Amino acid sequence: MREMVSGILFLAGAILGLLAAVGVLRMPDVFTRMQASTKAATLGLGCLLAGLAIQLPEVSVVIRAGSIGAFVMLTTPVAAHVIARAAFLTGVPLCTVVTPLICHPATTYFRIGCDEFFRNGTS
Repeated sequence: MREMVSGILFLAGAILGLLAAVGVLRMPDVFTRMQASTKAATLGLGCLLAGLAIQLPEVSVVIRAGSIGAFVMLTTPVAAHVIARAAFLTGVPLCTVVTPLICHPATTYFRIGCDEFFRNGTS
């Protein structure tokens, strides 16, 4: 049972880490990239550390995993705030254009991004 729960947490952490990496590559500006990387990576690392603590229930391992998790949970929001503030104060442009993306003839989806982001074929 313990192996199954830790395996599910490991898988969830890996998927969230992958989503963070894809979000950094796919998002058009620094603010959305920062949000994608901080949220998904922090949750992914939390799942990985929780899986580790369940898989190896020794006191030293649980304390180390908890300490790493607490450090990341405390420093990631501060770092994200500093990056966002620096980007805002230096005048980094926001991508505010909403571009329609037609995936099916009956359904139109909207994606937020810069015009040049979608013109370059990177969408």
